[in-house]
Amino acid sequence: MTDETRAEPRAFRFRGTWQDYAPIAFTNLLLTIVTLGIYSFWGRARTRRYLWSRTIFIDDRLEWTGTGLELFVGYILAFLFFVLPFGIINLVLQGVLMRGHQGAAALLVGVLYLIALFLIGVARFRALRYRLSRTLWHGIRGGSDRQGVAYGWSWFWRSLVATLTAYLMMPWSMARLWNERWNTMSFGSLHFRSDARWQPVFGRFMLFYLAPVVLFFAILAMIAIGIGAGMMAGIKPGAPPPAGAIVTFALLGIAFYLVFFGVLGVIAAAFFSAFFREAVGATSLGDLEFGFEARTMDWVKLFVGNYALVIFTFGVGYIFVPYRNWAFFIRHLAAYGSVAIDTLTQSQTRAPGQGEGLLDAFDVGAF
Repeated sequence: MTDETRAEPRAFRFRGTWQDYAPIAFTNLLLTIVTLGIYSFWGRARTRRYLWSRTIFIDDRLEWTGTGLELFVGYILAFLFFVLPFGIINLVLQGVLMRGHQGAAALLVGVLYLIALFLIGVARFRALRYRLSRTLWHGIRGGSDRQGVAYGWSWFWRSLVATLTAYLMMPWSMARLWNERWNTMSFGSLHFRSDARWQPVFGRFMLFYLAPVVLFFAILAMIAIGIGAGMMAGIKPGAPPPAGAIVTFALLGIAFYLVFFGVLGVIAAAFFSAFFREAVGATSLGDLEFGFEARTMDWVKLFVGNYALVIFTFGVGYIFVPYRNWAFFIRHLAAYGSVAIDTLTQSQTRAPGQGEGLLDAFDVGAF
């Protein structure tokens, strides 16, 4: 049985290839460079049109109707109303510091941080709302009537709770925010429902939470062993070590650096994969239930492949990262149940007029 035959029964299927996407990616890169970055908004819309058009859900392809102009206008509005004022306030902050008012400067920084935290929440909500409103299936689109202000406040206080508890409440915050965002979204006449729980993933989170502490003490143990070995080899404290010892310690340092971030990365992927399976698996749309089948090593392979692609191409390979991420997501996304297409009507939610400019302005968005 071929891969194609096995893939047919799946609700979600991706039919794109990197060879077909390459001309789009390189053209976007060239035009973005020539226009000093301005074309990136049109390039992003062009990329989404390709990826959506190669994605099949049950019996029809998805369609992306967003435009580069919408993304550009959204970014300009975000810049004028948020980024520019923050820049002016930053100049005021420098003036306050130069006058020796450290207390007032610290207070101003704290206020700016809290405002930014609220706006990031609004940005994440509005970005999802915009993307659903520009995604068509059988001519039906998604969206939400909410503006994102309530979600911004939820993001604000739940993030503060997670921070004030030394991030021990982070899984709780992530699960609750996922539920709140998706429970306000709809597609056509159907409403999304989500009831993700944080308890099933808390064990993996604690493993990730405690791993740096364990690795830190491992560093101290290695240093102590190295000092002990040096003393046994006759190296006196304060005396310059021989060249061989320097090389050995340098290699050990590099090896430990790679192991530290490698192990921490795998543990982080283990937590993220578990959370994503829980969150997607708890999300439904009408009679449809969703699932996500990627395991820890699937995420590790994706991230390692992305980093290798960027590093070994001196950054040029980054243009293929959106393709890889989307293909990964669709190929591991599953749906169970049925959709009554005859009774599915067009969404009555208000479609936003601009793109996710605020998300771009704060640089917190994923593709």
